[in-house]
Amino acid sequence: MGFLKKFIRNVMREGDAATTAGSFENLSEEELEAHLRIARYGRFVLTDAVRPSYDLQVVPCQGFRHDVYRDEESRTSIPVLMAAVSKEQLFDVFLEMLDPMGTEVDVVLETSHHRDRPGHNDLYREHIDLPVLKSTLWEFEDLLLNDGCTGIAVLNPDVPVEVQFDEHKLLIAYGSDLRPFERILKARGIPCDEQIRFITEAEHVHSSTDQYARRFEELKTCLGMDGGYCD
Repeated sequence: MGFLKKFIRNVMREGDAATTAGSFENLSEEELEAHLRIARYGRFVLTDAVRPSYDLQVVPCQGFRHDVYRDEESRTSIPVLMAAVSKEQLFDVFLEMLDPMGTEVDVVLETSHHRDRPGHNDLYREHIDLPVLKSTLWEFEDLLLNDGCTGIAVLNPDVPVEVQFDEHKLLIAYGSDLRPFERILKARGIPCDEQIRFITEAEHVHSSTDQYARRFEELKTCLGMDGGYCD
């Protein structure tokens, strides 16, 4: 088996609709390599973290939509806003979406490095000043944008509100009042499209490297998260 097929098999993350390797299964290495090189779809540009299915079950595009998260245990429903933002302004939009959360926040780092099964490990840090957090995140912009095994969530339990920048490089906001996040997205020219489909909703692949795994450990240290993981 060639390197690229090992790569696909090792980093495959399946969407809800995908149960096998699907469109990647019988590709030549040349076809795989060509597909992984494609980042631009019209005016939308992906980061290096993730690629859609070879047969483009979902064509990446920019926009946001509303949804609802239902917690079966507590029987509560939480409004959700999900957004896909083109690479050239993605990180700026993420940092701007942290501004409505207050001056002190909690942080969760998500990692699927070194895991052989689906899912990720979480690390938690409470009570960090937002300007300090932003400064640290700027130092790790490349990791956060381009590593398909790193995600981050920032939350303020007192509001309560949460913003996720997940492994697929989608922006997801949870909270009872999502209007501040809507205003930020609209001001950046990101349209509301309640019919938009995201790359997570079909077969897709994640990309990572040993260098990104090492940088993740550095970020973990900078955020004071050396105490270990919690599932």
